[in-house]
Amino acid sequence: MSKQNIFLIMLLFSIVMGCKKEANHVVESTSNKKGLKSKKVVYQVFTRLFGNTNTTNKPWGTIEENGVGKFNDFTDKALHEIKDLGVTHIWYTGVPHHGVITDYTKYGISNDDPDVVKGRAGSPYAVKDYYNVNPDLAENPEHRLREFKALIKRSHNAGLKVIIDIVPNHVARNYQSLTNPKGVENFGATDDKTVVYHVNNNFYYNTNKAFKVPKWEHGYSPLGDETHPLEDGEFDEVPAKWTGNGSRLSQPQMNDWYETVKINYGVSPEGRKDFDTLPKGFENKDYKKHFKFWQDKTVPNSWTKFKDIALYWIDMGVDGFRYDMAEMVPVEFWSFMNSAIKMKNSNAFLLAEVYNPALYRDYIHIGKMDYLYDKVQLYDTIKSVMQGKGKTDHIPQILDDLKDIEHQMLHFLENHDEQRIASPGFAGSAKKGKPAMVVSATISTSPTMIYFGQEVGEDGSEDAGFGKPSRTSIFDYIGVPAHQRWMNNKQFDGGQLTDEEKALRDFYKRLLNFTINSSALAGKYQDIHLYNRKYTDGYNDKVLSFVRWSDDEQLIIVSNFDSEKSYEFELKIPEDIIKKWRLNETNYKVEDQLYNQFSTHLIIKDDHASINIKLKAMESFILKIQ
Repeated sequence: MSKQNIFLIMLLFSIVMGCKKEANHVVESTSNKKGLKSKKVVYQVFTRLFGNTNTTNKPWGTIEENGVGKFNDFTDKALHEIKDLGVTHIWYTGVPHHGVITDYTKYGISNDDPDVVKGRAGSPYAVKDYYNVNPDLAENPEHRLREFKALIKRSHNAGLKVIIDIVPNHVARNYQSLTNPKGVENFGATDDKTVVYHVNNNFYYNTNKAFKVPKWEHGYSPLGDETHPLEDGEFDEVPAKWTGNGSRLSQPQMNDWYETVKINYGVSPEGRKDFDTLPKGFENKDYKKHFKFWQDKTVPNSWTKFKDIALYWIDMGVDGFRYDMAEMVPVEFWSFMNSAIKMKNSNAFLLAEVYNPALYRDYIHIGKMDYLYDKVQLYDTIKSVMQGKGKTDHIPQILDDLKDIEHQMLHFLENHDEQRIASPGFAGSAKKGKPAMVVSATISTSPTMIYFGQEVGEDGSEDAGFGKPSRTSIFDYIGVPAHQRWMNNKQFDGGQLTDEEKALRDFYKRLLNFTINSSALAGKYQDIHLYNRKYTDGYNDKVLSFVRWSDDEQLIIVSNFDSEKSYEFELKIPEDIIKKWRLNETNYKVEDQLYNQFSTHLIIKDDHASINIKLKAMESFILKIQ
């Protein structure tokens, strides 16, 4: 679901803190200490849209009018091309069975009420059945789970790890699992609905009050101008449940997450935690100690339900999860669930959506998350620079602030919640993402994530209906034009791409493959930007530079974010870096690793080191010392 304008105050904080301080710290990768030899790259794909070749793109169009992609569209060829892009993990977004408008009753699937479904295709974050998958995605909905298992196998055969979503904060208002394993109860099945709260209730209730659908304003409605036989402005729910975003109203507002209901994790309406908390010092203990801690504890019913769901998918072969709005769920629950997952698969990839920097370390150390989104600091700051508003001077401070957890802060420039780079509301041009992508992918040891279509410059301009242009819709059936040109009628060879789109994809392929094969990018980091801002003529706040190194590789990375101007300057390398790299007073050849078409020399004399740099607009160099 779209989360806009979240924690803007945190962005302002990072900008203010970044203006003055000269950062000269050295970050040693957590991964390096663990012996990790390369970075990870996650390819997020909206599963419903990936294989759709239909180009009708009617606003609010039905599945028959606008088409839909299937699990089977991820052929061996498609997965090979994704892997060959430089990808290690694929996140299939929208897999668990969520509310949809299409009638699947002949397969034993109950209809969903359009009054509590967003768009024609439904929100992937309103899960209706956690023990099955979206019937839209199957060639034969009766065998939908079998088809997804086959996709897991094909992905693994292609060398890709598989990630899916789990949304622990809320479920669909009409949650009704029809395929629970034996002995597994539905959410809310045994709730005491005569009370607002009980520790083992799965939901919160407004006793003796009926749910009412939101009052739609300004002519807006869930299906726009389209109609549906079941759309009548009513949904039977007595007593009314609290809504997923925390609204306690029996009639939530139209901008609330009205299609979902909030899960109760044993936190009373007053904020009391009716469960054990971890002893002081447990933030320093490993997942095995966390798992052991919970073995003799009584936990709320919802905790066990979600743990069982996660282990169900792990047993099926899923390699990890992306957790939606994880900070809205108590951190103690994450310790309980993530430690159980790690006991099953110690290499499971656990990524959480957490937007409050004050909570980062708790969710990593106590909650045992592997990775968090670096949104409100790095993403928001880089976006501002790309738009020509912000300064690169703010970026080194972010790395300094996060140096103890830099490996855990996943970097991205696009995902399903954010605007497309090429959209007018973001940068207006996919090319402006190139220097930002170099910085995002190389500045730390953390994983890099890209969103399908980003690598060919998709601009998100399709008017899908419920989804807003500038973000590829996650609520409606739609085709994704630039991505469809790459698909080329499911040949997956880029046959319909423009020359500009081909060049952009080639850039992403070069960059991402370099990152997963570079030992320096799993090694150490040091800023040289603020040093050059102080001592180098012609070097300004549209340029960013830093160094990365390991025992066998030294890199100097410099990017120009200016979309119009070229810059030439003598990039200075501080004396302490020369000493750490054990370089002598001589000339060292340095060569660009992106296109292998630029080389120059690092000149060291009298403890001074410099490189003559000529950067075109939006150009970047990853310079390796030979």
